Amino acid sequence: MGLFSRRRRSAPAPAPDAVPEKQARAATLAYLADFVATRVGVEAYVEPRTNVTQTTIMLVATDGEWTRRKVPDERTAGALARELGIPVYDVQRTGYPQRVRDWNARQRIERQRRAAERG
Repeated sequence: MGLFSRRRRSAPAPAPDAVPEKQARAATLAYLADFVATRVGVEAYVEPRTNVTQTTIMLVATDGEWTRRKVPDERTAGALARELGIPVYDVQRTGYPQRVRDWNARQRIERQRRAAERG
């Protein structure tokens, strides 16, 4: 066929490694449920959408260890926390707990110590 033929190209096939949205949601829920089950005193902090990031839920354990995942909106984050059986807070009202900053500082010191040992 000629270069300028009227025949339209078919849409490219989806990437074989693309994970369907439902599977991604299930994987996220499983990850968060595992975090709650394997840590003590986990609480949820809902972080609002910004110009740079979408709404997220941050789970924080008693020792300050934390994890963060995207969620569609604040209502979904609250429902997720209730489903996991943990308290939920609006980070704009409560701020982040001090234990998160303490945990981050300990992790930074540990990374520096390991880097110094290596080289």
